[in-house]
Amino acid sequence: MEMEIEEKLERMEDGKKAGEKELTIEEIFQGTEVPSWRSQLTIRSILVSVLLGVLFTFIVMKLNVSTGVIPSLNVAAGLLGFFFIKAWIYVCSIFGYTCKPFTRQENTVIQTCVVAISGIAFSSGYASYMLGMTKIIADQGPASANTANNVMTLNLGMMYGFLFLISFVGLFSILSLRKIMIIDYKLIYPSGTATAYLINSFHTDQGAKLAKKQVRTLFKWFGGSFIWAFFQWFFTSDDGCGFAAFPTFGPQALARKFYFDFSSTYVGVGMITPYSINLSMLLGSIISWGLMWPLIELHEGKWYPANLPPSNLSGLQGYKVFIAIAMILGDGLFQFVFVLCKSVYNLMKSKDKDVGGKPVVSYDDQRRTEYFLKDQIPTWVAALGYVLFAVLAMICVPKIFPSLKAYHILVIYIVAPILAFCNSYGCGLTDWSLASTYGKLAIFIFGSWVGLDNGGIIAGLAACGVMMSIVSTASDLMQDFKTGYLTLASPRSMFVSQVFGTLIGVALSPAVFWVFFYKAYPDLGKDGTSNPAPFGALYRGIALLATEGLSALPKNCLKLAIGFFFFAILVNIIKQVMMHYKNKAHKYLPSPIAMAVPFYLGGYFAIDMCVGSLYRYWRERNNKAEADAFVPAVASGLICGDSLWGMPASALSLLNAKPPMCMKFLSRATNTKVDAFLEG
Repeated sequence: MEMEIEEKLERMEDGKKAGEKELTIEEIFQGTEVPSWRSQLTIRSILVSVLLGVLFTFIVMKLNVSTGVIPSLNVAAGLLGFFFIKAWIYVCSIFGYTCKPFTRQENTVIQTCVVAISGIAFSSGYASYMLGMTKIIADQGPASANTANNVMTLNLGMMYGFLFLISFVGLFSILSLRKIMIIDYKLIYPSGTATAYLINSFHTDQGAKLAKKQVRTLFKWFGGSFIWAFFQWFFTSDDGCGFAAFPTFGPQALARKFYFDFSSTYVGVGMITPYSINLSMLLGSIISWGLMWPLIELHEGKWYPANLPPSNLSGLQGYKVFIAIAMILGDGLFQFVFVLCKSVYNLMKSKDKDVGGKPVVSYDDQRRTEYFLKDQIPTWVAALGYVLFAVLAMICVPKIFPSLKAYHILVIYIVAPILAFCNSYGCGLTDWSLASTYGKLAIFIFGSWVGLDNGGIIAGLAACGVMMSIVSTASDLMQDFKTGYLTLASPRSMFVSQVFGTLIGVALSPAVFWVFFYKAYPDLGKDGTSNPAPFGALYRGIALLATEGLSALPKNCLKLAIGFFFFAILVNIIKQVMMHYKNKAHKYLPSPIAMAVPFYLGGYFAIDMCVGSLYRYWRERNNKAEADAFVPAVASGLICGDSLWGMPASALSLLNAKPPMCMKFLSRATNTKVDAFLEG
């Protein structure tokens, strides 16, 4: 197989020199046998998927509880899957065992399964809507919302039950529409397409050589990141200790959360996040913590009561939370309306096209369509699966959340397929999933429907979980189908891989959250800690607005929130107009949703991410092609190494093993006072 591909690549190069037509991807693989869908699902692919799924679950969970910003891990999943199977084959050859050839279809199955596993760590909501139900988040809000029926105590049984009920149904919601989305409408699904081209390149001779270099780079930075995180731990015996509290720009800036905290995770995230997002976060930090909060603090005692706890939503914290919510809702509402209108327009346009002439279909499209339609998944499987999980949810979810009734669940399950289609279609056009926006919409509808006195906060947050899970899983599945379409992976093997990955994710995510975060860090969800889980307070704040109305807000908070809500819409309108007229300056407009996150958290992680952007910019200035190939590997290594340290760090915390030292940084005046005190 490798010889055939190598010969085709040589022909392609010779053809370029002679001015001949260049071979396409499927022409390169023309002589390679495509395995059956069962052969694409191998024992080794399952084992590698589970191993990588465990690692990626820790990464996503760690990112969730720190800032809630999650980068795409598809590339890392495809690259590491390629490396581990190649390593498996090499080890087997040493002991004299012959292994089946590693195909791009098997690589695609691994990538799909890993992303499905880690996706559950995000959609499970342990750092957002689920955490928003807990007492630790409720205590930060007004007492009127901190009632028994609006607060829940998390336990493993409840978490496992709810996650099982809501995680699979999205896989069946629009399964029967896969041909329409992928072949008829020819939706792009940019992330799925990019991942497919990456996997296709790995399995050519030149791509395999490059992948080996990328893997070496990844593991080199992985080791450095892990050792650096381990080294930092020795100096963090108490709050405010260690490199994470280094006053990079001075003590005053540190108090305003402007500092570089030496987090290799967010330096890595910054390398693979667009420049515009990183700079938007930095701009949001400057506007909020540099200007707005100091000015609002001058009105303490007038706009809000003095001497309130820092986490009380009736004080400064209320401005932070609700202005951030307003920007997120403004951005999300615009994206929802825009994508919906664009989807309807494209659907109408496709109907108006002249269908009299038969379009010219390329060899690649013919071959891909043939294999995509070969292993059909019966429509009755999708219908039966959806109805079965809907009935189970209607019976069981109200037992977990008594304020959410069976008829509420029925309404969600009637509407969800329509919203799942809209989200999947929009994601195919723009690569932008609005699952969280649909979730927030569910909070408003069901929170206000149930009412505060009847447990509306819990009902709204639980409804958010159901809706988000369905809509998010459906769009992820279509992304993976697009990847499978471009790599000739069978839809049946892809679906089985997705179901298996979801099952592993359901089994894994609650345990990881419970053992390594919820029990290991009692201050989880508190502002100012190492794990503030910002979306826990934000989601509960939305539920509070839905049930209690505007009376919960401090003075002038509503006016500021409305202003920033329309600011987010205005920025998006201007950007779309500029893009329509092909004005390149649209790239310099900020992203409102990216600006909103540091309004609550501060600028420290935005500075980390901008450092990552600087590294990427430096590499691109020197060699753009080399940067495109190796910067994602460097970023993945930094993220994986630092996140993996979370496992031993959490274990040490559970064992009450404290770091031996505390390293603190003092101003000159404070240091003089400390010296005088010690001498006295």
